[in-house]
Amino acid sequence: MHAVVTTFSILTSVFIVALLVLALLRWLQRRDRAAGWLTLAFLTLGVIVTVGRLDPSQPHGFLEDAVQRLEIELLVLFPYLLYRFATEFVPPSRRLQRFVAVLTIGLSVWTFALPHVPAAGEPRPAWFLAYVLVFLAHWTLLSILVTVRLWHAGHRQPSVAASRMRMLSFAAAALTVAIIFTAFAGNQSSVGALVTQIVALASCIGFLLGLSPPQAIRAHWRQPEQQRLQEAIIGLMTLATTRTEVAQRVLGPVVALVGARGAVIVDSEGAVVAEHAPPPDDDAAIPVEVEQPGAKLIVWTSPYAPFFGDDELRILETVTALTGIALDRVRLFEQERTSRLALERANEVMSNFVALAAHELRTPVTTVHGFVQTLNHLDDRLDDAQKQELRIALEQQTARMAALVEQLLDLSRLDAHAIDIAPQAIGLRSCLAEVVTVAAGARAGEIEVSVSGPDEAIVDPAVLDHIVTNLITNALRYGRAPVVVSAAVVEGRLRLSVEDAGPGVALEIEATLFERFTRAGVARDRVAGTGLGLAIARAYALAHRGDLRYEPGQPGGARFVVELPSVAR
Repeated sequence: MHAVVTTFSILTSVFIVALLVLALLRWLQRRDRAAGWLTLAFLTLGVIVTVGRLDPSQPHGFLEDAVQRLEIELLVLFPYLLYRFATEFVPPSRRLQRFVAVLTIGLSVWTFALPHVPAAGEPRPAWFLAYVLVFLAHWTLLSILVTVRLWHAGHRQPSVAASRMRMLSFAAAALTVAIIFTAFAGNQSSVGALVTQIVALASCIGFLLGLSPPQAIRAHWRQPEQQRLQEAIIGLMTLATTRTEVAQRVLGPVVALVGARGAVIVDSEGAVVAEHAPPPDDDAAIPVEVEQPGAKLIVWTSPYAPFFGDDELRILETVTALTGIALDRVRLFEQERTSRLALERANEVMSNFVALAAHELRTPVTTVHGFVQTLNHLDDRLDDAQKQELRIALEQQTARMAALVEQLLDLSRLDAHAIDIAPQAIGLRSCLAEVVTVAAGARAGEIEVSVSGPDEAIVDPAVLDHIVTNLITNALRYGRAPVVVSAAVVEGRLRLSVEDAGPGVALEIEATLFERFTRAGVARDRVAGTGLGLAIARAYALAHRGDLRYEPGQPGGARFVVELPSVAR
């Protein structure tokens, strides 16, 4: 029996030394307070084991007595250091901290104030039994605090962190049991001594699994989260087609992997793609940022995660890198889709342009060609009145062709950004009156011009001419008189509106009103036009850093509002 007890004792000592080395390496790697307290705890335990083997069973002299008391003092400090490790993550109340500190200091003073420490086999006085009871109470109280705190905190952690915390919790409880058994065990050959060594060895194994579990055990513990994470990565790389889908597939498994209270994914431009929950506003949540090309992941973890979930936090780097790749893939997909839609739209516009140009030019060209043939071949058979009529018709058709060509040239210049904006001071009343006269011609009397406030505006007169001309032509062609042109300069902006009393714009074309080749309902069949006027007018307004919009007239009609900056450039 003695040999078996000795064997277990040696194994326990080896494990304690291994724990000391692991804790020291952990502290050298992290340099944080939690690792420091744990290193000190296992250092005291290692010294206890080493000194205990060298300490004589019956010390004689001051030096041997001092070494024995130092060993007892280290036994007093070990549960306190373990307690400080457990409370480093979430500090307890100040009252509990003070109580534990006073109790530990008092027991330490009592240790060195003992008259002497009875040797093995000697009778134990009442004062020493009282000291042993207080010692066991101190160790038991602190171990219970460590056990309960770590076990309770592990309920809210992911699998690996929870398992490691519970292992430490079990180890602290088992070591307390071993210490209690030691106090009441008989000699080293008894069954009680063997049970004590077995419990102590189990405690060391628990500490080892809690401090640095082997990768195989970690992988086993992590299996539920790992499976979900693998499914998310597969979906991330194969199924996610939008930025939101990418974020949604990643955030859930990430939160489960590290026990995060909140998580946010930010793209390469700094925009938040999605968040799992709003960022916690308390001090108990620790933000962890992982940045990789194309994406940044921010998780708010519990204070325990950086210590017990260090591997999981490193996995986040891989997940973030894959998320960045997926976001880039989605961005390229969106760019490709946008480009494809733009090309399709450009092809549609080009097809409409060709069809419209062919249709609109065919009639005047055919008419002009017929008139020219008539004048060329039948000139001697026509009287002066007929020749004059043909000349007037030729002039009208060529004017129609010239207007269409001018509109097409306007659009090409606007598309190429070849319009130079040159603001200058103009008189609104005189400028608008001139535009109305030219644009409306014989129907100028149907148009009313109203200018309120200052008469002077600082705008490009050519741009204003193009916009108002197109709007007036549109109002006379599709609306009804009277047409009101109103203008005012307010806070450095020229606000101009053209309103008619016609039927207004049909609801089905309001959304595409300013697109090229859009024409208003019945007017498409009954009124000549190209469907380019409003598109040109708005393009000029945008080139002038302004805008053109449509508003239903009150109580009826169509109302187009132009806003242009009226400042010197």
